[in-house]
Amino acid sequence: MHRKRDFSLVGEKVVLVPYCQLHVDKYHQWMMDPTLRELTASEPLSIEQEHEMQRKWYLDDDKCTFIVLEKQQCDREMASEKDSMVGDVNLFFNNPQNSASAEVDIMIPESSCRGKGFATEAVRLMMAYAVMELGITTFVAKIGIKNVPSLKLFQEKLGFTQISTSHVFQEVTFELFMDEGLRREYSQIIGTMAHWQRYSPKILEVNSTVCFAH
Repeated sequence: MHRKRDFSLVGEKVVLVPYCQLHVDKYHQWMMDPTLRELTASEPLSIEQEHEMQRKWYLDDDKCTFIVLEKQQCDREMASEKDSMVGDVNLFFNNPQNSASAEVDIMIPESSCRGKGFATEAVRLMMAYAVMELGITTFVAKIGIKNVPSLKLFQEKLGFTQISTSHVFQEVTFELFMDEGLRREYSQIIGTMAHWQRYSPKILEVNSTVCFAH
């Protein structure tokens, strides 16, 4: 599946950038939290394993991972991307029977950045990208039963419909089909509330300001 690896998506509250090596250290710090690993069904990794995982994700056409930056923080002169990181958002193309289907998930580990609409905007930007550039028509979200904020996000704010519950895997599966009205709505997101921006792992240009990464 064709994916752009040299762009960012600039929204009103967040900026989505490709997950690169410069982000790994902070991502690894996030995943040291056992509660976060439980909510995301993740295994603990060493920093070396985390770097190797990032390299695989970056080249894997069945997965699309973007780091979520707080735009206000990133807009500050000389602010680093590492300091602006608040989470990540992913697309998984794991349905061999339907190439127009993608699983989406979101993680906002920075507790001070929750409840500010960052997750909602990040997911909507990612879905808009998938609709416009990748031809995705169906989105699936699998969320842990205990992950109440994500359950509310996908069901109440994003309009997903619950289709199943697995007590074995302790997760709820949601789905959203992009009918004509939703496709039109999401196709208009980029160009109205968001825009593409050239991205380099070292320099991110946002509204004529520059964010330098470590």
